[in-house]
Amino acid sequence: MREFLKVMKALSDPNRVMILKMVEKRVMCVCEIHTILGIAQSTASKHLKILEDAGLVRSYKDGLWVNFTLPDISKSDVNPYIVNILSNLKGWLNDDVDVINLTEKLPKVQREIICGAKKG
Repeated sequence: MREFLKVMKALSDPNRVMILKMVEKRVMCVCEIHTILGIAQSTASKHLKILEDAGLVRSYKDGLWVNFTLPDISKSDVNPYIVNILSNLKGWLNDDVDVINLTEKLPKVQREIICGAKKG
């Protein structure tokens, strides 16, 4: 029950659902996420922490960047609630106007331009 509730609570915020829809499309860093959502970087980081604690996203370091991606749901260590949610999420909300607008912004946002000066 505890794991189920953690996943459901993580999905209870619209920004976190939008983050999942973004990282469903491509690997992203926090600076790209906060830019697209129009929220503070600290707020985006808090959302990502909640999603990561629930197992809905994974992070890995690549040089100076911390990248966020969906977990590989084919692996046996992934919570079955996560597997079901993420499998279904791929087909959910794709016709939602906000999700469409969000995904249209993805190709236009480049981490090197947004925060390259901050990181380098």
